[in-house]
Amino acid sequence: MEGLLTYSGLTTKVRAMKSRLIKDAQYRELVSLDSVPASVDYLRKLPAYSPFLSGTDESQLHRSQIEELLLQSKYHDFSKLYRFSTLPQRKFLDLYFMHYEISALKRCLRGVIRQSPVDLNLSLFQDFFERHSTLDLIKLSTVHSLEEFTTNLAGSPYYAALTRLNRQGNASLFDYEMSLDMVYFNTMWKIKNKELKHKEREALTQCFGERLDMLNLQWIYRCIKYYRMTSSEICSLLIPITHRLRAEQISALANADSVEKFFNILNTTYYSNRNLVSSDSWPDPEALTEQVLNRVHKLTERRDPYSIATVNSYLYFKEQEITRIIHIIESIRYGLEPEKILSSVMNM
Repeated sequence: MEGLLTYSGLTTKVRAMKSRLIKDAQYRELVSLDSVPASVDYLRKLPAYSPFLSGTDESQLHRSQIEELLLQSKYHDFSKLYRFSTLPQRKFLDLYFMHYEISALKRCLRGVIRQSPVDLNLSLFQDFFERHSTLDLIKLSTVHSLEEFTTNLAGSPYYAALTRLNRQGNASLFDYEMSLDMVYFNTMWKIKNKELKHKEREALTQCFGERLDMLNLQWIYRCIKYYRMTSSEICSLLIPITHRLRAEQISALANADSVEKFFNILNTTYYSNRNLVSSDSWPDPEALTEQVLNRVHKLTERRDPYSIATVNSYLYFKEQEITRIIHIIESIRYGLEPEKILSSVMNM
């Protein structure tokens, strides 16, 4: 009853926004289009994207501009939910916002390390980030060195981790991005226990815990398939938090000397018990991750619909939708067959 009274207004708002998410039939229509301008025109007619694409000339838009417009829709939805939330509910959204902040920081980092301009016009999102963040993304997108980039993060949760990498020297973009991810997940894992109530904490522990497990599994898989790394080197790259995977299972996976052995071990874990892994056909780890995360977000929302789980689920699927749209547009640009595009996005 408490959840119903507390969340009835917010969940009603989420359900209205959820009704505007793209349906499978609409994805089929989108992938069947023969050009990028046609796909932008199609999106312009959808309620979720019409406010951001109306007035644009689809024939003149390039990839990053389309992505900027789509991201505005995502940030708009977050802001709408934030305004509609009570102060206790905003505690979760403040935590969730860190995910958006880190995504923007990664873009800035790529520009610094590759010595090339950031591929998004971050000034379009300045108002949104100023309301929720203390970072100056515009300044961070124009710095010319990692030292300058790190200095501008002073006072933020990211400063200490990136400073350590700068001192070590020879760190790669992967190292910096992984360091940001570790800050994010460590922060989320600790703060959720302090800031959220029991049911909310339980739902988010399940969602974020399985996401942590899947990220670690992806990294182990890539290290085994593409690099010659020892198990200790692999383990040093992992997020030091486990959820459904036990420490000994992580160790066994990191010691696997082939992809086949990796999946044989994975087949003995929780993720096999849920029929997500089959020895008949080894799945792509990214597709497996999508399958796991889709399932857990739907499950937590269904189990406790009048809670923060509903908001968390919506934000997840909205982000997934934008990722799919960008993938579809790029695939159309390169002339891929509709059925091939559809098959890939439905497994994302």
